[in-house]
Amino acid sequence: MKIPQTPPALDALTGKLSAARLTEILHFDPAAKSAKGRYPHWNELRRHTPPAGLTVEEWWVSLKWWRRREYRPLALRDLRGRPFVVTLPDTLQKDLHEIDRGLGFALNLPASVTGPEARGRYILSALLQESITSSQLEGAVTTREVAKEMLRTGRPPHDKSERMILNNYHTMRRIQDLRGEALTPELVFDLHRLIAEDTLEKPDAAGRFRRATENVRIEDLEGTVFHEPPPAAELPKRLEAMCRFANADTPDFFIHPVIRAIILHFWLAYDHPFVDGNGRTARALFYWAMLRQGYALFEFISISQILLRAPARYAEAFLLTETDDNDLTYFILHQAGVIHEAVAALHSYAARKADDLKIADKLLRGTAGLNHRQQSLIAHALRESTARYIIEGHRRSHGIAFPTARHDLFDLVKRGLLTVSKEGRFNVFRPAPDLRKKIG
Repeated sequence: MKIPQTPPALDALTGKLSAARLTEILHFDPAAKSAKGRYPHWNELRRHTPPAGLTVEEWWVSLKWWRRREYRPLALRDLRGRPFVVTLPDTLQKDLHEIDRGLGFALNLPASVTGPEARGRYILSALLQESITSSQLEGAVTTREVAKEMLRTGRPPHDKSERMILNNYHTMRRIQDLRGEALTPELVFDLHRLIAEDTLEKPDAAGRFRRATENVRIEDLEGTVFHEPPPAAELPKRLEAMCRFANADTPDFFIHPVIRAIILHFWLAYDHPFVDGNGRTARALFYWAMLRQGYALFEFISISQILLRAPARYAEAFLLTETDDNDLTYFILHQAGVIHEAVAALHSYAARKADDLKIADKLLRGTAGLNHRQQSLIAHALRESTARYIIEGHRRSHGIAFPTARHDLFDLVKRGLLTVSKEGRFNVFRPAPDLRKKIG
């Protein structure tokens, strides 16, 4: 991936203009300055035809002048001590409105998804998805099927990739318990320790700051440096400032809760306080912030599965901010779009599951006495004729005791809906070959 071209210095551009021409440019049609409602970086803008009457450079001067008027500085500083800034363009406010609507209290997700009987199952599904894809973003190499099998059965991880996923899973579960707590440096260290345990070349690096001798520059195989984080000596002070921001102690103006969570994500990734695991820790803190600020339905959402579809755009969002006046609006817009897409995916997923359960309910009407867990399993078995089930996986999926899970599955065997065979030390259950006929 190429580093976006740094915009030309605004002072240099305006210095070439007469006072009369500069006044004319700065009063140019606001509709043209909006770039059709988008928030383009110079790297994109320079490739487009400017509005009539302007050169590309003059178009950039006009856009930047209006943006700078709205910059709001944050406590996060770059290597030279300059603040990062935020703005609120219309396109971002629209995204925030849609996110609030999608995650608000009025959201009409079906009880078949959010009801007490199903809630744990769907939260588990989201946790599995986020744990796997967040680790894959950082280089974990395994299939989702293998990773899900490990998490559902509780078997030990076979390699570093599986260990990363297991650690992420434990971390995401831990965050759900921490939503009511304020963020502290100690808590950040605890989360990193949980994320990085047994995955680092230096085992003692889990849960501590990187040292001055530990080079963590982000670069490609050819040596192109994409990001150089602040010196190790500055990390304690910077982490304290990050925690104050996360707890809404700073700044002295209102920041929308979703924007605050996104900035927290960026902040830890920018400071890169650890030898490794910074990306996973940053995304974990984003989830903590969303849950703490009242977005309870984020339990059902995975953002990393969206990020994994276009990891280069995710990385570019960091670089756009760093190459243009520390303008965090670029990163915030990207992440708001990701959240918006994840919320839409939740709605679509909920609708599909509700339809599945209606179909399963219709099919299962002739089979009396099945509890909701058994109905869910049989609904899955009707769709996946080659599925395999074990007692421990059923127990974890529904958060129940082992004897209860065992009774569920053997009762389905007794009814002729599942078959069971011994594979090693496990009883493995499969859909009966004539399952659909028996249900009918």
